[in-house]
Amino acid sequence: MPTPRARTAAPLLASALAAALLGATPALAAPAAPPAANPPTATRHQVEAFTEDGTISRTTVPGASPFTAPPAPGIAPLKGDGDVTALVRNGAPADKLDVVVIGDGYTAEEQDRFRADAAEKWREITAVEPYATYRGLFNVWAVSAVSPESGVSGDPDQGTVRHTALGAYFWCDGVERLLCVDDKAVDRYAAKAPQADLVLVVANSAKYGGAGYNDLTSPLGYEGIATVAGGNARSGQIAVHETGHSLGKLADEYAYDGQGTYQGAEPAEANISTLTADRMREQGTKWSRWLGRTSPDGGTVGTYEGGGYYPAGLYRPTENSIMRSLGREFNLPGREAMIAGFYRHATPLTSATPTDTWLTAADHLSVDLPVTGTRLRWYLDGRELTELRGRTALDLAAVRPSAHRPFPRLPYLLTAVATDPTPAVADPDLRENLTAGLSWLVTL
Repeated sequence: MPTPRARTAAPLLASALAAALLGATPALAAPAAPPAANPPTATRHQVEAFTEDGTISRTTVPGASPFTAPPAPGIAPLKGDGDVTALVRNGAPADKLDVVVIGDGYTAEEQDRFRADAAEKWREITAVEPYATYRGLFNVWAVSAVSPESGVSGDPDQGTVRHTALGAYFWCDGVERLLCVDDKAVDRYAAKAPQADLVLVVANSAKYGGAGYNDLTSPLGYEGIATVAGGNARSGQIAVHETGHSLGKLADEYAYDGQGTYQGAEPAEANISTLTADRMREQGTKWSRWLGRTSPDGGTVGTYEGGGYYPAGLYRPTENSIMRSLGREFNLPGREAMIAGFYRHATPLTSATPTDTWLTAADHLSVDLPVTGTRLRWYLDGRELTELRGRTALDLAAVRPSAHRPFPRLPYLLTAVATDPTPAVADPDLRENLTAGLSWLVTL
């Protein structure tokens, strides 16, 4: 297959024309206190804690950990520390949503186990919709944080102390199942991956537990940290719930007794509202487009009182979605918000051929559609080539320009436009990121 010849093309012209077209359409530390005693630190985080029965609550925890094994000055890192493995590689980081999985409590000899645990957690996550349908939008990077001791503090009991690369520990804030980490250590290891949009910490433990950090402002720009036990088959649900916050920008749909009645303004989150179904329908806001529809988490979309931590004054779309308790599915408004979140980081159209490559009729061009069912159309100088609809590989010699082009010696602008037509996104404002285009200058 001929290799496209790179010349000094006019990428700005191509971008402008394409925009116009699309617009239209890681020495042991000193002995530490038992895990229940939190370290003094100026930084604290609001996190979520998860119980074995699926219920969720919130608390404030330290950003640092008393069990982090610090790098010893002048001593080489442990073997394999910081190694990065691509568990899933679907494309360039700039085009994909990059998930970074970091292990804690795994020694140098246990890194194969870490990678296996990381892959299993990803399988658990992608068993849930809309991850299952959209897994082609993701890259997953496993970063080896080699620990001097195996296991994590607080497992099996509160007196167990282990110093590890990320300082993971149960009994955080006195809550047995709350699994905290050192956020600065997480940052150091996440920075080793090609890119970090989401971070998952997998602890070397079979004890159920985890935490969700979703108030972070990381210098790396990722949207949150979820911690899970690598050897526990149910902990993947914690990560799914947490990405509902980070990716979907969804509110919690659970409430606390005694919290009173919500008296504030209309929340920004897509899945809680002060409006009843009738008022929502009248105003055409929030999840009005989904009212009356059967939801994947069970039941019918409506307005169910209680959510956003308040038992009254706020409504949620369904009785019990994963944003209310674990072991559930996203409801329809939640699924819509998650898909929109995926597309904030990833694109429905990619190509191995850079758009600043000037092509000729002797070249071949291919594009990739990571999501099944995506519609693809081709345009030449803004005119659709209907005969090429759905074609992901082109022999450019077969592209026929218009016979009536006024300036035939000028290069043509060949544009591919991909749109995900999923019915799971009904809001027109959210659908904007479901369309993408790529353009090349072509001499025919």
